[in-house]
Amino acid sequence: MTWFSKLTTAFGLLLLADACYSAYEHSVLQTHRAASLVSLTASHSGPANTLPIDITIETVVATFIICLGIVLGTSKLRPIQWRVWAGKIEREGEAGFLDSSGEVEKDYVGNPFQLLESRPGFIDIRKQRREIDEWVKTE
Repeated sequence: MTWFSKLTTAFGLLLLADACYSAYEHSVLQTHRAASLVSLTASHSGPANTLPIDITIETVVATFIICLGIVLGTSKLRPIQWRVWAGKIEREGEAGFLDSSGEVEKDYVGNPFQLLESRPGFIDIRKQRREIDEWVKTE
């Protein structure tokens, strides 16, 4: 994560913590208020206690800011198709897989086709038979 994404996420978490504390305080105040009203009147038929709109808006904004910070901190998506990803590895090498701190990503394995490119080719039996026949004739 870059410093900007970390700062954005931390700011969002701070806003979310403030919204949670405000909601807690509101519920405690409503509980005390309801207890005092019940002691004064036998029946309470008031409206249902809802969270104030400013606390609700703060919670939603904090959630969006946290999501934005997390999205800004993620690395670039890799191609889904294997051949495209392998082509990028062959063209760019390790330089194409540096993270934000300048280090090579841990899942970089190099050229995925290296094993296929270094293996011996198929054996041509007919060619080997001709070579053996020529060798036998010369001996």
